[in-house]
Amino acid sequence: MPSRGQVGDSAENVLEDLDAAAIAYADRREGAIPTQAEALREEMIRYCLPFAGRLARRYRGRGEYLEDLEQVARLGLVKAIDRYDPERGSFTAYAVITISGELKRHFRDRTWGVHVPRRVQDLSLEVGHASMLLTSTLARTPTTRELAERLGVPEAAVLEAVESAAGYSPASLNAPVAEDGAMEFGDLLGGVDTDLESVTDKLTVTDLLMRMPARERRMLAMRFYGNRTQAEIADELGISQMHVSRLLSRALTWLRQAMLSDDSPHWEGESRGTRSGMQVSVAREGDVLVVRVRGEVDRDTADRLRIGLRHAITGKGVPAVVVDLTAVPLVDAAGVSVLLDAVQAAATARVEFGVTGAQPYVARILAVSGLAGVLRRP
Repeated sequence: MPSRGQVGDSAENVLEDLDAAAIAYADRREGAIPTQAEALREEMIRYCLPFAGRLARRYRGRGEYLEDLEQVARLGLVKAIDRYDPERGSFTAYAVITISGELKRHFRDRTWGVHVPRRVQDLSLEVGHASMLLTSTLARTPTTRELAERLGVPEAAVLEAVESAAGYSPASLNAPVAEDGAMEFGDLLGGVDTDLESVTDKLTVTDLLMRMPARERRMLAMRFYGNRTQAEIADELGISQMHVSRLLSRALTWLRQAMLSDDSPHWEGESRGTRSGMQVSVAREGDVLVVRVRGEVDRDTADRLRIGLRHAITGKGVPAVVVDLTAVPLVDAAGVSVLLDAVQAAATARVEFGVTGAQPYVARILAVSGLAGVLRRP
């Protein structure tokens, strides 16, 4: 039996003739009993271990322990030995493909910090390799178009692969950003949600606008929502531009004073007895936006509550809206319609909606009207 290329040679050999060893292993295993076949398999594995180690060392320095890479390479070696067919070509070539595939699969599945699709992972590796080749050839950093032409893929795919490469080893939110360690990277993320903070103000303004005369409401909508000039508003309403200016100034002054005070000031020209007795207030309690209603909800006041609830439900960053009816002695058909509309709007916006504090008489009306599912205990 020759000293080289045969199963049983020392593992110290540097240049193993794996093809000859594989052929000899296949010949000796053919017809062997199971115990002898297993012994020959283990002998073949030991003989090829140095070869697997050399392949594993090609991938060192990429953030993985060499011992782990050697274990993966040995697993690929065992698979190559068990699946090898001498009639299909060189064992060395087959073993290189199998072991390298196991190593690449290890990096793809086990070492990425976040989940990235497999096609993007593979393309990310190809982009990195192509970038190194083109950098050495062009003596500069290649452009996205040059990388795409080199790999035969769209530029968008190259950009996706480059962005996804950051997911291999993402930065920790607890990483310090100062030498004293007083601030971490996570402290720099996030901020105040101004849209969420303005939900209460928007609801308050809506309630105040409903208490203004129809002409002033129309003028404010034309000026600030329709971006109309004072001259255009005057022509449409049939009044002078100076009169439009005075009316807008008075309306804005009244709104400003009403926003800054607990009790809204009296609107000049409004009869004290004509104001509706229903009042709506909004308060944020934790993650819940509480809409408190005081007074009867009937045909004259339902539209005001409808608009207020719509604003509350569609506000950004509002996970739950609760309507407090503790101070509501009566809800007629128009009020029930408003609450049904609010339930549908909340379902569409995926906002939790509930009604609390309903007095027994009001609760029975809501339950009969199909709102029993939204009634909550105070």
